[in-house]
Amino acid sequence: MKALWMICLAMAVQQTSAQNDWTMQQCMQYAVQHNHEVKQAELELDNYKASKTSAIGKFLPEVDGYIGAQYNFGRAIDPETNGYTDVSTFYNGYQLSASLPIFDGFSRLHALKAAKASELMGRASLRQRQDLTALDVLQAYTNVAYYDGLVKMANEKVEETLLLLKQVKVLEEVGRKSAADVAQVESQKAEADYELTRQQNLYASALLELKKAMNYPLGDSLRVIGDGCLVIGDGNNQPLTPITQHPELLAARYRMQTSKHEWHQARASLYPSLSLSAGLSTTYYKTLHNDAAETFRNQMKNNMGEYLGVSLNIPLFNRLQTLTSIRKAKNNYRIAQEAYDQKQLELTKLSTEAWNDWQGYQKQTIQMQKKVQADSLSYQLTRRQFEEGLSTAIDVHTTSAQLLNSKATLLQCQLMAMVKEQLVRYYKGETIWTE
Repeated sequence: MKALWMICLAMAVQQTSAQNDWTMQQCMQYAVQHNHEVKQAELELDNYKASKTSAIGKFLPEVDGYIGAQYNFGRAIDPETNGYTDVSTFYNGYQLSASLPIFDGFSRLHALKAAKASELMGRASLRQRQDLTALDVLQAYTNVAYYDGLVKMANEKVEETLLLLKQVKVLEEVGRKSAADVAQVESQKAEADYELTRQQNLYASALLELKKAMNYPLGDSLRVIGDGCLVIGDGNNQPLTPITQHPELLAARYRMQTSKHEWHQARASLYPSLSLSAGLSTTYYKTLHNDAAETFRNQMKNNMGEYLGVSLNIPLFNRLQTLTSIRKAKNNYRIAQEAYDQKQLELTKLSTEAWNDWQGYQKQTIQMQKKVQADSLSYQLTRRQFEEGLSTAIDVHTTSAQLLNSKATLLQCQLMAMVKEQLVRYYKGETIWTE
């Protein structure tokens, strides 16, 4: 029973640890789902959808209903004879009318097109906010993975210097090393302990920044998994595609389309508007304390009236308000055009830079891998010579520090290549925060 209990406890601990292990994609997905700015962009998109529904509703006829009741006492107009009377009366009226605009200078049509463009702009803005959030988390995740790697290297350095210190003390006892060599290695051990503490503090700060970018509870544990993210892909044969589907560029394009239709909608105010209307009305009245009045059913039928009308409204002069609105809308459209062209040029530049950096970091990674192998071989040979008394502790320290710096540079190149690869995908318009 005790053994079974220990196995269950170990499985529970392992399962809890696995739940706290986060990959890069999981971190980005969590951030996109919980970011406050992303939720605000979702609500703004819903407003654009509501505006589109409102624009569609303007093509439907407007139907109004009316029911009125009036009690007259004293001198009033008799509804039956249309003359004055002193008899108290009760008057009841009913009306149902419908109105449908036929032509309004295509104002409703451009309003609908502007609403559709606004909805597309809202979708692109939401996608842009999601991608920016994912990129922020990607950068924070990279820092955590980098400092996590440095902590592991520092731990290896501490264990290595501790083992070296034990060896030096043994060699001192047999007379092959001096007290100065022991002091030198003890100094290296203290330096390794200091570096480990410093890297642990930097790792804690980077992890806190990652939790903040993810909107993750700061008190909960979180551990990143960087092993699967350090594989460098082969992108040499992938040409850079033109920037057409980037969310920022799409948002600028739809913003330009919205301004264009708003300009056309403003110009529609110069045209006359034509409307069709129809209505149905009836009344009921009764002279109080008079039992000879017509029944409600007969009056509703006999007093029934219908109408059908067409109205034409021709704008003549409104103190230059229409011309001013058209001028402002046209200027807004031109401003949106300039912003679109500028955004396209900016994204093309950034995309080219990201592509070049990606290629450069891949080449640097290959070079640093070779350098790490060479520095590792040099350190092993120097340490063997030190054990045989053919080199000093300073030589061992120098080659060890050189190997550690090479490993740190290799890790940095691998992580930066990963970041630049994600940036290339981002500028191509691909979704980087889903698997």
